[in-house]
Amino acid sequence: MKEIFGNTLGLKANEQHRLRNTFRRRVSPHEIVSPELARHLTELSHETNRQVGVLINRKGEIEHVVVGNAHKLELPDIGRARAGQVRLRGLRLVHTHLKSEPLTKDDLTDLALLRLDCVAAVGVGQEGLPGVLHYAYLVPENGTGEFWHVSTLPSVHGEQPDLTDTLGALEEEFSRKAAARAVGGREKAILVAVCLDGNRVRAEASLAELRELARTAGVEVVDSVLQVKREADPRYLIGRGKLEDLNLRSMQSMVDLLIFDKDLTPSQGRHIGEATSLKILDRTQLILDIFAQRAQSAEGKLQVELAQLKYRLPRLVQSDDSLSRLAGGIGGRGPGETKLEIDRRRVRERITHLEKRIDAIGKERSVRRAQRNRRELPVISIVGYTNAGKSTLLNAITNAQVLAENKLFATLDPTSRRLRFPQEREVIITDTVGFIRDLPKDLVAAFRATLEELYDATLLLHVVDAADPARDEQVEAVEKILSSLDLMEKPRLMVWNKADLMPAEEVEALLRSRGGVAISAQSREGLATLLAKADTTLFAEGASEAMGVI
Repeated sequence: MKEIFGNTLGLKANEQHRLRNTFRRRVSPHEIVSPELARHLTELSHETNRQVGVLINRKGEIEHVVVGNAHKLELPDIGRARAGQVRLRGLRLVHTHLKSEPLTKDDLTDLALLRLDCVAAVGVGQEGLPGVLHYAYLVPENGTGEFWHVSTLPSVHGEQPDLTDTLGALEEEFSRKAAARAVGGREKAILVAVCLDGNRVRAEASLAELRELARTAGVEVVDSVLQVKREADPRYLIGRGKLEDLNLRSMQSMVDLLIFDKDLTPSQGRHIGEATSLKILDRTQLILDIFAQRAQSAEGKLQVELAQLKYRLPRLVQSDDSLSRLAGGIGGRGPGETKLEIDRRRVRERITHLEKRIDAIGKERSVRRAQRNRRELPVISIVGYTNAGKSTLLNAITNAQVLAENKLFATLDPTSRRLRFPQEREVIITDTVGFIRDLPKDLVAAFRATLEELYDATLLLHVVDAADPARDEQVEAVEKILSSLDLMEKPRLMVWNKADLMPAEEVEALLRSRGGVAISAQSREGLATLLAKADTTLFAEGASEAMGVI
């Protein structure tokens, strides 16, 4: 005989016997609940003053009998249904409400998260007779934001909707939505941002940048959420109510992952993943994934792999204790090295190996730089925020064929070209990886061999997207990274790119207040002025002594 689940403490032997006999009952697959089963449940609920429920499969057989308290039920662990979003669970929940109240938020959440066929509540009337019937079932994405259809029947004895036909139509619609999604072939995501300092404008700008990062990574953004909180939840970062809403939204939209704008601690990532059964990414991991997609050279791939391993090392988890290896030797005392410990050891060994290879590459770069310095050629390095137009500027000046796209981090590998100035003077001009706010520390450390190119630069061209409303924050972020690399003492020339997208008076005001040169790398406007300014800065009388390089 199957066992009863839930709050059985204090039940009389007769009540427990009648609850066990519930397993013998049958319901038609076409009806939500039969009047006979409804009366059986309401009588038990009236006598025990507890909610009583059953989980019924599509054959009409009762698989679980559940007893709760006066206010709610705790369902048994029947597994989450995230993996099968096209089909429903194949189980419907029918339970009692002592005061004939409508379906609660817990009832509807169980309906969505467990992907039940239907949830129904039978009101307990006088003397334990069944009364009103509330029921709900899931609906596909409909543009109205509704997750479920809720309806009420005055009595279980009246005509009920044909459940078999309703479920068949629903699953057909879910399949159609899934097929349409498969045509796109891209992962779908919801972006999540938390504002903790009260600066909502900055949080919204960061969220917009996260959307661009997701687009660059090839992710389709379905929705974005911004929550303002005084302090972060230590377990979920966001509030539990907001997490529940995200769970429901992701269920209906068939979303694959949640992307958080802030870095998550290992425990937060684990707990959010357990609560949603979704893939969880934070800002750092998204940037690392973009770098992994974009790295072309062997050196770039090594640097990205090193940053990814350093990021993932503290996040390695192992839930199965049976994967420990027994200690060898006499007695075999206790478990030896676990699978998790082996994984961590291998990651550390790989990190050490990668660091040695990158160090070797760095030495090779230093040799090439020394040869270049012996020729006494000045070096101009292009730096700036990602997608500010650095690669486009390099192409415009040198006719290089470097990849330039309207995406963040379109190019990662540094490119150097020789450039001849009008007075028959030659320089080396180098394009570097773009910067971004909160650039992961592991990534900066991994790309140190690439960023060392900046130390030998005679002049830094700081390219800024002048038409971006967040240009001041972007300049601040770049200068913060340059300061962390001890490069703020280098001569810098501000290059205001995309000036053709701004009114002329605004460009003039910007140059008066901030200095520099206004250009459009796309249309090549202002490039002559830029080269003349760089030539003057590099080769003016006394400039070499002031810069201490040439």
